[in-house]
Amino acid sequence: MEGILARLILAVLIAAGLFGGYRAMTAIMLSRAGRKARRLAQFTPGTPGVLYFTTPDCATCKAAQKPALRALAKRLPGSVQVIEIDAVDNAAMAREWSVLSVPTTFVLDRHGTPRQVNHGFASTDKLAGQLASL
Repeated sequence: MEGILARLILAVLIAAGLFGGYRAMTAIMLSRAGRKARRLAQFTPGTPGVLYFTTPDCATCKAAQKPALRALAKRLPGSVQVIEIDAVDNAAMAREWSVLSVPTTFVLDRHGTPRQVNHGFASTDKLAGQLASL
């Protein structure tokens, strides 16, 4: 029984370490992206936005993320701007924003400062909740 308890404690500690590492990586990514936000020419100050990185061959982007972003724009007409960036055509920008995979979405406040980042698919409800928390 002691062996099982020791393994359980070790598993919890490993999981906590991985979660902490993920949170730290996300915080660093937002900080780096925040320094680049002022250079985002497509953003119009005054309205929050979602910056969406995609590629031409991203199946998840086409099948799920793009429809979720369209639904978000319909749900919040005039209250959110969606900016799509092709990470292949704009590889330097993807590097500046520390984008490692697609889809990646950044939730921007009304000043264009990134406040949230989503690695992988983010649902309409998740993005709407992140925008509401701004």
